[in-house]
Amino acid sequence: MKHSTELRRALLGAAAVLMMQHGAVVRAQDGATDLAPMVGSRPSLGSLTPAPANAGKEASRAAAPVDEQADADASQGDVATLMQLIHDAQLVELRTTYNGSYGASLFFYPPDMTSYVVLFQDKHFWRVIRSQDETRAEAIYADFARQTEQLADVEIRRTQLEAQKAYIERVIALSEDRARRLQADLDVARTQQAKVDERQHQVQADALALRAGKAQAQAQLRDLQREIQMLQRATEAGLPGVPK
Repeated sequence: MKHSTELRRALLGAAAVLMMQHGAVVRAQDGATDLAPMVGSRPSLGSLTPAPANAGKEASRAAAPVDEQADADASQGDVATLMQLIHDAQLVELRTTYNGSYGASLFFYPPDMTSYVVLFQDKHFWRVIRSQDETRAEAIYADFARQTEQLADVEIRRTQLEAQKAYIERVIALSEDRARRLQADLDVARTQQAKVDERQHQVQADALALRAGKAQAQAQLRDLQREIQMLQRATEAGLPGVPK
């Protein structure tokens, strides 16, 4: 009788263990249904989100507060992050250097004490370095500033040469215009000189002709005066008081 009782207790214990194990399996299956879609089903695309690379660590810190900026940085590059921060007026511009079309800037993001060092050309970001080490950020900025000076050297020289070439071309154009004006004045002067010379020759010829005519007229006048005197004496001949 004693053995029967012990056997019954053993059977009941085994049955209880089996029931507990079966319940645990059922609960595990129910939990799995909540975590992942069942075989043969497909979740909508709108319900899917990119899984971060450190999903296991994030799951253990699910209750911790999330830094929105860190979240954004994890899903995009530093260039895109910086552009968004600039767009949102979240940055403080500490330094900027321009050389030609190249430039370097040092920005500061106060919420997480982060510095952004930027190298750009024609307002387009080329390189962006993010650092929470102020000394390193300053060193990178100084290096970027030196790079802008070196990169812009040829560009600045080209700009100067273009300006010099344009200046010389303007001087040539002005000189050519001046030469044309002087040539036109010279042509006018030569034409007028030719007319003056021709007129001088004509005037001189006229003067010679007039001088000859004058001499002839004077001679004729003298002859007429002598003839008049002779006629006068002849007319008054025999009269008293007539001069001889």
